[in-house]
Amino acid sequence: MGSSEKAVVGALLEEHGRTYATEAGIRLSDKPGPLYQVLVLATLLSARISAEIAIAAARELFAAGLRTPEAMEQADWQARVDALGRGHYRRYDERTATQLGEGACLLRERWAGDLRRLRDEAKGDAKRVHDLLTEFPGIGPLGADIYLREVQAVWPQVAPYFDKRVLEGARRLGLPHSVDALAGLAGSGEDLARLAAALVRVSLSKQAAETVKSAAESQNESQKESQKES
Repeated sequence: MGSSEKAVVGALLEEHGRTYATEAGIRLSDKPGPLYQVLVLATLLSARISAEIAIAAARELFAAGLRTPEAMEQADWQARVDALGRGHYRRYDERTATQLGEGACLLRERWAGDLRRLRDEAKGDAKRVHDLLTEFPGIGPLGADIYLREVQAVWPQVAPYFDKRVLEGARRLGLPHSVDALAGLAGSGEDLARLAAALVRVSLSKQAAETVKSAAESQNESQKESQKES
């Protein structure tokens, strides 16, 4: 990694390197509960609604105890609607409440409530996992991308997972925009997920990209001054 790329990646992770799961209060691990919670979050993020509202709605669902497919399926439909409403997820609340119930039922019946079984059915192949995820109501190709970007932190089988949105963010910052080259800029699986989330934010905001570039330039200038003094 060149000094310029290193500065950009450092500034990027400093400014925007929080996964969406982290923002939703999910303590991600390779266990059924957290993996399901990311699926709920991906469902909410799939709608034409701001990420901030989707994250707030996820937090409300989890605060209401709807952290497992069993709890989600058994919850009253109105309880799901109300939780989404408290997160201001109002435009799609009724449809999404239905989708979450149906998705929980599908997960329980087909994969015994455990998304690791879905991964194993796909033999860890990211494309096959992606296709299986789209069978959940409310999870289209975009939602499947979101899910895989996040869980690559704990699913090395699917890593690195950088979709078109991530690569678009890399281009905006002048970073390598091939999957392998970009993956080389991150260290661990957790860093891959953080980098992916940060680049998505940059792809959605020119202002975010300019902030990162400015911070990286300042870092480079500081390093040059330090080298002169030494």
